[in-house]
Amino acid sequence: MNNGVFITGTDTGVGKTLVACGVARLLRDWGVRAAVMKPIATGSRADAKKLIEASGSAEDLELVNPLFFRAPLAPLVAASFEKREVDLETVYRAYWRLHKKYDVLVVEGIGGVKVPLGESTFVTDLIQALRLPALVVARASLGTLNHTLLTLDALDAAKIPAMGVLLNGNTGRTPAEQTNLDSLRESTVVDILGELKRLKTHDAASTARALAKLPRFVRALKRACHVS
Repeated sequence: MNNGVFITGTDTGVGKTLVACGVARLLRDWGVRAAVMKPIATGSRADAKKLIEASGSAEDLELVNPLFFRAPLAPLVAASFEKREVDLETVYRAYWRLHKKYDVLVVEGIGGVKVPLGESTFVTDLIQALRLPALVVARASLGTLNHTLLTLDALDAAKIPAMGVLLNGNTGRTPAEQTNLDSLRESTVVDILGELKRLKTHDAASTARALAKLPRFVRALKRACHVS
């Protein structure tokens, strides 16, 4: 496995970018030379720009986000509107350029692990090719048990190591939010790394500080990135 982490989610909008920016900033605070990537983006490149800012990177946007499609849709559909393909070779070339320059890579996926990227090709195939463990970001709210366990099943079927699961956006106001962490720990052998409370500010520094207070998460991230 390569040093770093592929940050995926149980769905779109679960907070992958928030967590990825927090991870990039935390590694930066630790003095780790980490590169960031958003291999595929649709609709906007805002997430890639946030990653660059969080990491303090001087890398070009085209390298951090090698594939961009204008329509805010699933990659395969967005690409078809432009009469293009989701050319993963472009992603791999960008990845290996960064891999040669940095000690650790933080890669943010698009949607969930079964988002199609081509004929019989999914995000799981991208994760496999990059040889990174997967950090699963899941909602803290109702419905997350099913979505999280299905995601973990897909990773296991693809033989992708899971760094763990991080629940995001917990307000503590609902029974589901109060019980999901323990329920997941009873339902899977994958490490449930903790939960991020809903933050008042979504900047990378605040997220990094919140992540640093989760001992399981910190241990898992250091293992994945080979940081002592």
